[in-house]
Amino acid sequence: MTTANALWEEMISLGVIAVSQQSGSMKKLSICIPYFSGFGHTKRIANAIAKAIGDEARPLDVDSLSDADWQALDQADAIIFGAPTYMGSAAARFSLFLEQIDTRWEHSVWKDKIAAGFTTAIHPSGDKLAALQRLSIFAAQMGMIWVGPTDIGAPVKPDHPGLNRDGSWLGLMVTEQLGADEDLLPEDLETARRFGLRVLAATKRWNGQ
Repeated sequence: MTTANALWEEMISLGVIAVSQQSGSMKKLSICIPYFSGFGHTKRIANAIAKAIGDEARPLDVDSLSDADWQALDQADAIIFGAPTYMGSAAARFSLFLEQIDTRWEHSVWKDKIAAGFTTAIHPSGDKLAALQRLSIFAAQMGMIWVGPTDIGAPVKPDHPGLNRDGSWLGLMVTEQLGADEDLLPEDLETARRFGLRVLAATKRWNGQ
C-alpha cells in the first residue's frame, strides 16, 4: 500500500506539487480561473476577475485545456470556478470538467487550496444558487477552502447602488442584460472586480502573506 509520504513524494517528482527552492523568499501566488462560456458573458466575468487579481491570475477555458493548464491547476494556490447556469445547474460542459478531476479527489491533490465560484444567467434568480451549490459542494469534496463575496449593496447600503445586486454570498452571481446596449452592467463588473480582490486577499492570508 502506498503511504501518504510516498504519495506526496511521487506527486512532487511528477511536478503535480511544486516546492519552493527559494529559502526565506515570498512565494509568488497562482490563482487559476477555469470557466466555460456559452455566449461570452462568463468569459468576460472571468477576465474581469483576472484583471483585478493581476499577474497571479490565469483564466482557463475548460474547452481547451492543455497539459500545462492542468499542471497550473494542480499547482495553483486558489481556483475560482466559473460556469453559466443552464436549466437549474452549472452548464453540463463545466460539470464534465469537474468530473475529469476524480483522480485528483482520490489523492487529495487539491486539498487546502482556496476555492471560489461565480455564475451567470439571464434572470435575477435563474436558479443561479443551485449552480453555486454545485461548485461549492465539489470544492468541499476536494477538501478546498471556500471563499464567498462580502459586498453589501443598496438598499441596505444606499451608497453602493448596483453592488452585488443579486444579493449572493455563496459566490458571485451576474445577471445578463439581453437586448440592452450593455449586456453586462458596469456594477456587475465592479462586483466581479471586488470579488477577485477578495479571493486574492484570502489566498495571501491563507499562505501567510
